Amino acid sequence: MINEDALGLDRIYVQAKRYGVDNAVQRPAIQQFVGSLNGESATKGVFVTTSSFTKGAVEFVQRVSQRIVLIDGQKLARLMIAHGVGVRPVDTITLSEIDENFFSDE
Repeated sequence: MINEDALGLDRIYVQAKRYGVDNAVQRPAIQQFVGSLNGESATKGVFVTTSSFTKGAVEFVQRVSQRIVLIDGQKLARLMIAHGVGVRPVDTITLSEIDENFFSDE
């Protein structure tokens, strides 16, 4: 559970599943998560997995009244890199472009 504001007036509930690549999160797991949100009178949730979500799970989330964000393994990796969480740079690549002013006649 994360407090969205400093006073704790709005909470976001989080569930994480560490699944293998071949083991996608299916609709029943999302239904259980939504049910637990209902039990807490919560309106927002984030479901994170290291794998992926089935089509049925994604479609179910689009129909519920709660705001649920699904984060699969690929999106999780992008977020970790973007925010520098749990990662470290290994190599830096420099890209160069032609400096047209260097070749001007003036």
